[in-house]
Amino acid sequence: MLWLILEACAAFFLLVFIVWWTMFSGRKEKNGRPVTRRQQAQQQAREQTDSDQR
Repeated sequence: MLWLILEACAAFFLLVFIVWWTMFSGRKEKNGRPVTRRQQAQQQAREQTDSDQR
């Protein structure tokens, strides 16, 4: 019986961890929306072209 309770607790904490990880991982913009890899690449390209022009 104790084994079932421990296994259920472990599964619950694993579920909570996965949900937490997917909700709060990743880089954020200033307004709180997550930045996609495409947006991040575009931003880096803009920064490189800005520094090349100077």
